[in-house]
Amino acid sequence: MERLIPLLGLLVFTSIAYLLSSHRERVNWRLVIWGFGLQFSLCILVLGIPALGIDGPLRFLFEWTSLAINAVLNYTLEGSKFLFGDMMDTKKSGYILALQVLPTIVFMASLMSVLYHLRIMQWVIRGTAWVMQKSMKTSGAETLSAASNIFVGQTEAPLVIKPFVEKMTRSELFCVMSGGMATVAGGVLAAYVGLLRDRIPDIAGHLLTASVLSAPAALLFAKILIPETEVSETATGLPKSANKSCHANVIDAAASGASDGLQLALNVGAMLLAFIALIALVNGVLGLVSPDLTLQMILGYGFSPLAWLMGIPYSEIFTAGSLLGEKVVLNEFFAYVHLAEISSQFSERSITLLSYALCGFANFSSIAIQLGGIGGIAPSRRQDIAMLGMRSIVAGSLACFSTACVVSFFL
Repeated sequence: MERLIPLLGLLVFTSIAYLLSSHRERVNWRLVIWGFGLQFSLCILVLGIPALGIDGPLRFLFEWTSLAINAVLNYTLEGSKFLFGDMMDTKKSGYILALQVLPTIVFMASLMSVLYHLRIMQWVIRGTAWVMQKSMKTSGAETLSAASNIFVGQTEAPLVIKPFVEKMTRSELFCVMSGGMATVAGGVLAAYVGLLRDRIPDIAGHLLTASVLSAPAALLFAKILIPETEVSETATGLPKSANKSCHANVIDAAASGASDGLQLALNVGAMLLAFIALIALVNGVLGLVSPDLTLQMILGYGFSPLAWLMGIPYSEIFTAGSLLGEKVVLNEFFAYVHLAEISSQFSERSITLLSYALCGFANFSSIAIQLGGIGGIAPSRRQDIAMLGMRSIVAGSLACFSTACVVSFFL
């Protein structure tokens, strides 16, 4: 019976999207069915059916990914030890998040820049996009952007289709935005692994799988919320990628990526500091109303039904709902940090499901990020981006939640 709850969750999340659709009569249900089919198929291929002890035929990719990302974290630790010495020894200095997690973002950004320069990532992205485009029949540009979001952030992915953004249909533009909201960048993904790998050793494979499953989910929910009513320039296939390397060589690419990663790491650190302080302030004010009233309590009550629909046990849904609320209202990094702190309150299965549900940039601050990033590529579309911002948060959130439901059904 418990296995049916995630299926109910998929039905509820799809119904929410349908009720909020701009043109319900234009929803392409073939695309929606193929999108869910792709999610279930990829889940079985990679994870198998753990509940029955059946491994997927591509399980080796999951395990290889876990080993690779954990190796990256260990390599990052070597660089951090050189700079910070004994402060990296948790037995001597305790766990300092700024030193244990944020340097990972710098190294991953540098590594991704090198992989792009060598055109390795381009081949991986186009292969992924080809599978999605052929099965779901989405346009080439929106599919290529969605596939890019599996590996890079919500402002970098649209650069792959830069020449087409200005003339995209409203539905395509919304797909680009939703894809950015439903996934996370490779650099911060590795940071989340650093937070959770002590509790879930193979968390790296789960988080990358989350982005892979959420990419088609973002497209299907975007196409329910804003169905296609126009004709796309790239309706027949994938366009040529526009992201040719601008670096002179590998060293230049690595240095440039490290600089970008440093900026991102500093932004993440500043954001965490500010948000934690603001939450303490809000809780202080709420404490004047009632000593037991906190922001986390309010979010827990509001989002706990969603946690239940993902298959999280009733005894844990209140705390899980609080994390889901923090992810949407604040951001996913804060939610992952909080999850790591209170992981002892959850079963291993619940932590795994939450890691899928939280794995996306769908939060209020991302609207401003996309307005600056995508709006910078296509200034004439800034008004459209602003108007579609809230809906893209809904699409991205529903995509992540549906991915958690699919995994919950098999886990």
